[in-house]
Amino acid sequence: MNSPLAKATIPADLLRGLSIAHQLADLADEITISRFLATDLVVQTKPDLTPVTEVDRGVEQIIREHLAVVAPEDAIVGEEFGISGESSRCWVIDPIDGTKNYVRGVPVWASLIALLHNNEPVIGVVSAPALGRRWWAARNGGAFTGLPEHSGKHGRAISVSKVAKISDASISFSDLSFGDDNVYEKGFRKLASSVWRTRGYGDFWQHCLVAEGAIDISAEPVVALWDLAPLSIIVTESGGRFTGINGVAGPAQGSAVATNNLLHETALQILNES
Repeated sequence: MNSPLAKATIPADLLRGLSIAHQLADLADEITISRFLATDLVVQTKPDLTPVTEVDRGVEQIIREHLAVVAPEDAIVGEEFGISGESSRCWVIDPIDGTKNYVRGVPVWASLIALLHNNEPVIGVVSAPALGRRWWAARNGGAFTGLPEHSGKHGRAISVSKVAKISDASISFSDLSFGDDNVYEKGFRKLASSVWRTRGYGDFWQHCLVAEGAIDISAEPVVALWDLAPLSIIVTESGGRFTGINGVAGPAQGSAVATNNLLHETALQILNES
């Protein structure tokens, strides 16, 4: 296998941060996989009508406890418990991305972990133990995938596709259900009809598939920072481009478009047509 880290180009602080991120992913995997398909799983509904389980909260809690020991000066932003601390270094945590899948027994879910420095992702780890996969990246170090149990010690380098024509592209969405006030509905539907193949792999997985070169475009009209922070750097370190539908780079735009870079401007143009 290829070396999972380009150590000559990654500074020591990022190597340490990546090691911590894999530790956090290991802790998350131990809890999530042990409770997946449990018949006594406790599921509640949050104010936004999305489900949350005791596992979501348990994973985020144990991650916060570990960070308090190994990185006490860093801030944390988590989906379940909000913001704590203040620092130029901030961990962003989604304990289970794909909770609806998790509660229904669909194996497409993952724990998402990112480290931001001055609001820019510098480390990302996505661990999907039910799929037997983990993806990771560090700034200027490339992007990799491997088995969760290897904790980033072994992996293969990944890169985006070379598809250059929108009519040849494969695209994935999380959801094509739109509310009455979503201004992107027309653009999304036009983009879906402009490509070779449309699928709904959804959530984290579609962006990882872009990074691997298995598909060429993924897009989401409404999404939060914790849903995207590690995916942004994994896609860009694999040679792709990651922006909001507004074209602004990064995971904090409230929407997402990930591509192999060659198709990005065309995808944005179509998505923004009214």
